[in-house]
Amino acid sequence: MSQSYEFYHERAAEAVGEAEAATLDNVRDRHLRAAKTWTALAEQAHKIRTDREKAEATKAAQREADAAA
Repeated sequence: MSQSYEFYHERAAEAVGEAEAATLDNVRDRHLRAAKTWTALAEQAHKIRTDREKAEATKAAQREADAAA
């Protein structure tokens, strides 16, 4: 099951909020590591989405060119 950029971004924001609320250093560090991971996943999901949209646009343009020829 693929997750969306929005899902990962929300998890990152939650982790940052939990890190800010943490009183123990190890708990804060754990939440900051989680936020870093969620952010990386969000960036990856965003890249995949934009790459897929570019590929679809390229294929659509090629189909139009083939149909016109």
